[in-house]
Amino acid sequence: MSRTSPEHVHLLGIGGTGMSALAGLLSESGCRVTGSDRPLYPPTSTLLAGLGVEVRSGYDPAHLDPAPDLVVVGNAISRGNPEIEEVLDRRMPYCSMPQVIAERFLAQRHPLVVAGTHGKTTTTSMLAHILFSAGRDPGFLIGGSPLDLPANYRVGSGAEFVIEGDEYDTAFFDKGPKFMHYRPGTVLLGAVEYDHADIYADLEAVRTAFRRLVNLVPRRGLLVVNEDDPIARELSRAAPSRVEGYGLEHGVWRAEAIDETERGARFDLRRGDAPVMPIQLAVSGGHNVLNALGAAAAAADRGVTPAEIRRALETFRGVRRRLERKGEIGGVVVLDDFAHHPTAIRATLAAVRARYPGRRVWAVVEPRSWSMRKNVFQTELAESLRGADRVLIARVFGEAAIEEADRLDPHRLVSELVRGGGMADYVEAVEEILRTLSAEARAGDVITIMSNGGFDGLPERLVTALEARAGRQFRVGMS
Repeated sequence: MSRTSPEHVHLLGIGGTGMSALAGLLSESGCRVTGSDRPLYPPTSTLLAGLGVEVRSGYDPAHLDPAPDLVVVGNAISRGNPEIEEVLDRRMPYCSMPQVIAERFLAQRHPLVVAGTHGKTTTTSMLAHILFSAGRDPGFLIGGSPLDLPANYRVGSGAEFVIEGDEYDTAFFDKGPKFMHYRPGTVLLGAVEYDHADIYADLEAVRTAFRRLVNLVPRRGLLVVNEDDPIARELSRAAPSRVEGYGLEHGVWRAEAIDETERGARFDLRRGDAPVMPIQLAVSGGHNVLNALGAAAAAADRGVTPAEIRRALETFRGVRRRLERKGEIGGVVVLDDFAHHPTAIRATLAAVRARYPGRRVWAVVEPRSWSMRKNVFQTELAESLRGADRVLIARVFGEAAIEEADRLDPHRLVSELVRGGGMADYVEAVEEILRTLSAEARAGDVITIMSNGGFDGLPERLVTALEARAGRQFRVGMS
């Protein structure tokens, strides 16, 4: 029987980055999309409003009347949620986000799955940008907001679909990693470290998850692997597929003569004995050089030419909240970064040093990811923050949900930094952080705000506070 109205798909937890991008894919493919979540804010609320998606505030069984054709359950939804209980009671059709992506958007395509503990969002964005710029019309789904693409999703009509391969679990009814659903033709595997302490017991559990992903790549497919990372390199040895390595020290894809400039990182890209290709990135840091190498290797295997790769990499401006420059006011630069792990913090601060040499660097940190909130990285976090001249540590987000014995101790963290010769303070509330920064920041400073959450709007509020301070100083100077 033919359908007379669009298929109605309802998304539980529609405000998540991946779920809102899925809403875009479904809308673009002709579905009527609705969703439920807590109150949403820009940019997610703006994206969904632009799509014409009806978002229902809160969770209520009434949101399921009339009954949708399919309910997609986000991984933040657990038993006890009023809507999922209604779905189960009424035996309504439901599935996870990765399931619907695999079935509707990856079938008959060549999925390029970007995985690893760090750099997934940026590398996925780079790879999608290369293919898009080369006219390949790829599909993609990215767990962030790229600056160089129309949105973080696209159905596309080309052979490729680029997707961020998250190792986090899929749904309350499927505790395996999301990336196990994505049927990879190509896997781009970056560094592998311990993370997500809420679902992985130890590093071996993380290693096992990635080992299973590597084992999914077909014989004719390709594993692009960061050979500078010992775990990723070890995992690649058992790959049943073709393997190409990249790195600053190892691999057939290499970066040579790396130089950090005010414009970004410059390097010579070499693949084996092929001629060197000079690349001037618009983003900074050795981690972004690695990201570019991996993206270039994956794109080249899909037939993108060296000239197309170079042109795309040199025009790639990055992703929101990955060292995103919020402004420079009175000589003070404010950066916003999605820091979630000590290794990422170390790389971020190194990139800041390279981009702004000779300037005083602040790190303002909200421990917010589950791993950062626990004390598994107590020592590593102190070591990673030594790259800053001045450190402010905020209250551990949701600290009441973690037993004190298992929780990061911010006072101990500050003491360790001070004992090592650093300048650090525990500043509990965002209002106090704003006062401290407004009072102490001076021309030439670079303030890097690090959180994988909203941090009570601190980056934007700091820009506003510094603008007000600059206005007061101007008026005083004129009086």
